[in-house]
Amino acid sequence: MVGTRAGLFGNETGRLEAWVYPLKIFREFHLTFHVGDRALPAESLARTLTVRPESASILFVGDSFRVRETLCVPVQEPGAVILLDVETAQPLEIEAAFTPDFQLEWPAGLGGTYSTWNAKERAFFVGEEARKYAAFVGSPTAEAPHAAYQTNYSASDEDSMRLGITPKGKETKVVVIAASVSGPAEATKTYEHLLTSYSDLEREASDYYRAYLDKTVGLELPDAALQQAYDWARISTVQGVVNNPYLGTGLVAGYRTSGVSQRPGFAWFFGRDSEWTSFALNAEGDFATSRAALDFISKFQRDDGKVPHEISQSASLVPWFKDFPYPWASADATPLFIIAVNDYAVQSGDTAFVRDKWDNLWRAYQFLRSTYDSNGLAQNMGIGHGWVEGGPLLPVKNEYYQAGLGVEALHTLSNLARLAGKDDVSKQLAAEFEKSRTVLDRAFWSPESKHYAFALNQNNQRIDELSVLTTVPMWFGLAEPNNADQTISKLAAEDHQTDWGMRIISNHSKVYEGSGYHYGAVWPLFTGWASVGEYRYHRAFPAYENLRANGLLGFDGALGHFMEVLSGDYYESFATSSPHQIWSSAMVISPILRGLFGMQVEAEKHQVTLVPHIPADWTSFAIRNIRVGDAGLDIHYKKSAETLTLEAKRSGTGECWVEFSPALSLRAEVVSVELNGRPLAFKVQPNQNDQHVLVRFPVSGSSNTLTIRVRNDFGLTVTNELPPLGSASRDLRVISESWNAARNQLTMGVSGRAGSRYELGVWNAGQVSSVDGGALTKSGRLEIQMPQGEAESYTSQSVIIHFAH
Repeated sequence: MVGTRAGLFGNETGRLEAWVYPLKIFREFHLTFHVGDRALPAESLARTLTVRPESASILFVGDSFRVRETLCVPVQEPGAVILLDVETAQPLEIEAAFTPDFQLEWPAGLGGTYSTWNAKERAFFVGEEARKYAAFVGSPTAEAPHAAYQTNYSASDEDSMRLGITPKGKETKVVVIAASVSGPAEATKTYEHLLTSYSDLEREASDYYRAYLDKTVGLELPDAALQQAYDWARISTVQGVVNNPYLGTGLVAGYRTSGVSQRPGFAWFFGRDSEWTSFALNAEGDFATSRAALDFISKFQRDDGKVPHEISQSASLVPWFKDFPYPWASADATPLFIIAVNDYAVQSGDTAFVRDKWDNLWRAYQFLRSTYDSNGLAQNMGIGHGWVEGGPLLPVKNEYYQAGLGVEALHTLSNLARLAGKDDVSKQLAAEFEKSRTVLDRAFWSPESKHYAFALNQNNQRIDELSVLTTVPMWFGLAEPNNADQTISKLAAEDHQTDWGMRIISNHSKVYEGSGYHYGAVWPLFTGWASVGEYRYHRAFPAYENLRANGLLGFDGALGHFMEVLSGDYYESFATSSPHQIWSSAMVISPILRGLFGMQVEAEKHQVTLVPHIPADWTSFAIRNIRVGDAGLDIHYKKSAETLTLEAKRSGTGECWVEFSPALSLRAEVVSVELNGRPLAFKVQPNQNDQHVLVRFPVSGSSNTLTIRVRNDFGLTVTNELPPLGSASRDLRVISESWNAARNQLTMGVSGRAGSRYELGVWNAGQVSSVDGGALTKSGRLEIQMPQGEAESYTSQSVIIHFAH
């Protein structure tokens, strides 16, 4: 559980460590239940875990009692509360024990620290000799303290206290943790405040998260699991906000127990993590958090314009930016900063922020230019890593990922210059972007391999390893459509796409290893990149599989949160993975809003663009509370066999337009489009995978109803699930789709586990006359039986669907 100033990290058995940033207070907190002459360790009695945005509860059950331990970290307080609701049929006493571990977060240190019992507060006081840093751990019912000690003859590193006997019936005990970087007096004040106000603070935390969901973009989806995942992802993402007393407020990267070290997962500030996360925050309308995160990163920008990679929570207490290699390790944070500021400005309309940050943006551009190679592309060699930090994929001169970000930075800086009133600069950058975009595609497209290359070597030769990192330029629309389509077809195959997300490289690669952090693992970050890129290039099958895989991760591991990295071979997170990784949470939000719905707000134009690729069996959805400048917009969509209906309602006083361009099958015919019963002009825009009917209309305060009438629309639905933990992949992959010129035949390339049978949902199944390589069931579903082969291996099959006319 985390707030903006403190966190409790642990596991489902109740073993915990406590932090009040940037201080670690203790580790190995655990309970013992004393019943008669028995001492029962709580971890052996843990039965259920219930997670809410504001708290987590572990239920411990013994023969004659049950205890519900609820962990709550108030949103704004430098401390935490542990509530113990006791229900017992015979006398029960709870003992709380922990190992004091009073230190600053890595890499700073406090030197010698101590703990001692404070009888007045009924708490252990944890401090250091200068009395600048202080903490309390106690309870109003605490007694019989046993303090850690060390002598020549024996030692104990554990503090413990008993919380008083509950004779029979029900009772609530409380343990409070509080700390300060300003001395014992402030720590005492916080401790006493938490003791007297913990009920109010827990309620405030609940209200805070409920209000957060209400004020950001809300969804109503027919996929209940995806709906829940989206709501949790919003909570999980904003829980990355940390208010550090020395550095200010920004986004950290993630949380995990530190054990005997002083590194709590990735709970320090990262440039590129904040920037990738900001895209999700902007999409859901949380502009305040996005602005705070970008503002925080900009404060530590180097004089030459380079944007920091990581900033420890104790950075101000050590010569972090001078003597440590970590602040400037990456190259990608710099172009991403420019891109992220533009995304924030476009969607929020906050041009004042652009003017305020223009010097930061221009210096970032100057640094980016200093990294160009002879082709004018941003390089990594001697500058900093792109995505890949180490392992057998290195060394390289330019990653396609990094070079693509550099080109997109030109595009977005051109718009930022325009917003800042620098039209000449804007035109210059726009011209530079167009030239660089062509160079980028020519440099990284491999006509021999038919996919984009991972990188260039020192001789500007392509390293033709195929990687999911190639989907990052696709996210921004930089790839040539046919080249992107061919690349996606390869990435959609089972050697790249697992049931739980995207491997960084194929498991057929010579350098692949399933446990390789940068050469085999599955990252939800990669999976989100792929999903958004695939949707942008109209490849809805692999995009939805990746989107749903990311969402379902929230129901395993740290419930309601999304892990950092998983094995490339089996559905299992790494032992060292952060179970609550912020950009993994963000990569549920962005693929849904930016990918599935193709949603983009342009505050300057007072416009919302929606380019949805909806699963064929979704007959409705709603998007609530889209912020468009001073206006709010609610969208409700319904679908029948022959009609698409979009209801749009505006609130507020601002002007609002909607550009709506839903995907239809290439077989469909658009009969008519009406707005509030009157004809509305439209365009039909086909591509090689689907077609989109494009309309644009103003939204008045009253209800506005758009009706699109169609004939012969058709669609298939693949609903993927995660396999059991520890299992290999088993779901179907749709690798390719192609229609004949007459639009009466659809050929699909699929792969699946050898000998397995799969069923796909069919929209308008009555149009199908026959199927080769599959069968239409009586219930109107498409059944595919894969050929036999080696156990757990994948085999391929072509499925041809013939239509009646």
